[in-house]
Amino acid sequence: MTLEYWKYDAGSDSVASLVIPAALGRQRTFDLDATLLVHVPAEAVGSWLELAVEVDGKRLWARRIPSDNPGETDGLEYHYRLAVEADADCRLRAKASCKGCRVVSLVLEARETVY
Repeated sequence: MTLEYWKYDAGSDSVASLVIPAALGRQRTFDLDATLLVHVPAEAVGSWLELAVEVDGKRLWARRIPSDNPGETDGLEYHYRLAVEADADCRLRAKASCKGCRVVSLVLEARETVY
């Protein structure tokens, strides 16, 4: 059996989404990773970054933090073990927001795991 791997690299866009297609008669488990990287200008004051993750339209997780690296990059990551039911698609979405900085990279990945 070959394990599934799904990835969407949104680049500098603020939304990454992907669909894990249904597998007939087989429940699967995935390690879900969402990674946001932003550039914080040297003159940034009061800037922040936020990452939200949704599964099948329901918010799973969200976090907003101040950006503490003027003139550098900053980021947020989220990891979650996700069970996908047999015979059902799973829709994933990561959404980035920021103030006083700009999105450099937003990546959403799902790696099937066997335990």
